[in-house]
Amino acid sequence: MHPEILTQDGYTSATVAESPVRELFPGIRLRSLWTGESGAHAHVLEMDPGSTWPRRDVHEPGPEEVYVVAGTFNDGARDYPAGTFLHAPAGTWHIPNTATGCTLFLFYPEG
Repeated sequence: MHPEILTQDGYTSATVAESPVRELFPGIRLRSLWTGESGAHAHVLEMDPGSTWPRRDVHEPGPEEVYVVAGTFNDGARDYPAGTFLHAPAGTWHIPNTATGCTLFLFYPEG
């Protein structure tokens, strides 16, 4: 390792614990990690056991990419355990819910 080179220009980092938290719905919290100049953004979503998104979550203007960090996520059709990656194309929708509780990493490459 070269101690004089700690990070490159433009390199950013965020911790989940220090990221601002916003309650979207009862038992569902969003922690914003990063927003890029083009509108792309990354978040951590925390869902308590038994929580449900109250309506369709439509993926617009672009796709949504989800990685299940912990617990089991359900998209309204099936369960996805920790370690699962999901890509939802623009225009698709789901109704997020969880029986067990879950933590998700969300990335929106097009905003």
